[in-house]
Amino acid sequence: MDKKVYFQTKVKDRLFNMVSVGVIDDRLNQGYDIVSTAMLIINLFVSFAMTFDDFNQAHYTVLHWAEAITVFFFAVDYVLRFITADRLYPDCDKGTATLKYIFSGYGIIDLLSFLPYYLPVFFPSGAAAFRLFRVARIFRLFRINAYYDSLGVIGRVLKNKKNQILASVFIIFMLILASSLAMYSLEHEAQPDVFRNAFSGMWWATSTLLTVGYGDIYPVTLAGQVLGILIAFLGVGLVAIPTGIISAGFVEEYQKVKRLQDIEKEEAIHFIEVEIKEDDKWVGKKISELGMPKGSIISTIIRGDRTIIPRGSIGIMAGDKLVICAEAVKGDYLNDLKEVELRKNHRWNGRKIREIDLSRQSFIVLVDRKNKMLIPEGDLVLQEGDKLLIYTKESKKNYDDDTDY
Repeated sequence: MDKKVYFQTKVKDRLFNMVSVGVIDDRLNQGYDIVSTAMLIINLFVSFAMTFDDFNQAHYTVLHWAEAITVFFFAVDYVLRFITADRLYPDCDKGTATLKYIFSGYGIIDLLSFLPYYLPVFFPSGAAAFRLFRVARIFRLFRINAYYDSLGVIGRVLKNKKNQILASVFIIFMLILASSLAMYSLEHEAQPDVFRNAFSGMWWATSTLLTVGYGDIYPVTLAGQVLGILIAFLGVGLVAIPTGIISAGFVEEYQKVKRLQDIEKEEAIHFIEVEIKEDDKWVGKKISELGMPKGSIISTIIRGDRTIIPRGSIGIMAGDKLVICAEAVKGDYLNDLKEVELRKNHRWNGRKIREIDLSRQSFIVLVDRKNKMLIPEGDLVLQEGDKLLIYTKESKKNYDDDTDY
């Protein structure tokens, strides 16, 4: 690889790790996360402080500069994420990855975090409208989810239960339509100014079914009051349906997280990277000839721009980088390294790694996707043709019997 290209690649990787919230493997990344969070908090404080006229007038200069500096930081952050988008979407080419980031939810929020501040310079007449879009800055708080996985549970629950939730919302919507038409028919003659049309009935039905009941619209006829009682009872039961679905989803998700935490604690694995020098004793030796400590194994060999799956016959060369993993469990060690290729009908295709029912004795260490090595994070969706590097304590025969490929 050309030195210039290699340097540019390293710099881009470094920038991507820096702007990726939650990657805290060194002080630069930690410092950037701290600064980013501080800038967001300061900006939100300034946005609220400017709504108090007396405070705004007394500290206008400080608030103005604080907003200018924080918004400029948001602009720089957006540019860095823009140029490292291909690292965020490693399966796409550079152009596609850039477009995916621009039109992603986070990409739009990042853009709206700074663009409305600068647009009045070019379009002064739209200053009031652009100010409204500054509210999008508050959504940058969702990036804190990278620190607290429990916050991400909400999104996973809504995604996993979306079909059930949509079905219950559809039922509620149909009942609102039916209730509004029925109430309009019963109350229009008695209250023509209140129940003027079906939409007036819809407002009443919505506030009643959702147990809010503002009291601004209510039936006065006997038939309307009886119908209102029935609808109120139905509302209590129907609103409980999506609530129960979401509650059950939370219980399932937290149980899943707890199981993963238990497995991680029981089967913790640590990784180190070692670069082989020319005078190293391992140079020229095969992996099978290395005297590895008990409980450790070479998981990957990085040779230039290639990533090699370690096998016993592979020879070690000067300049190789060895990724070594060591299990933190006492009294036992990994004894089987397996490469699994996902074919067309494999049951893991299209599933996230966190959803795979792996044995407690097995771990996916790397995913080889078209010669690109991906970190097996829980949200990574496996695809046909992926090659998985799996460590297992189970015998090869037992694993083969349990895996369809």
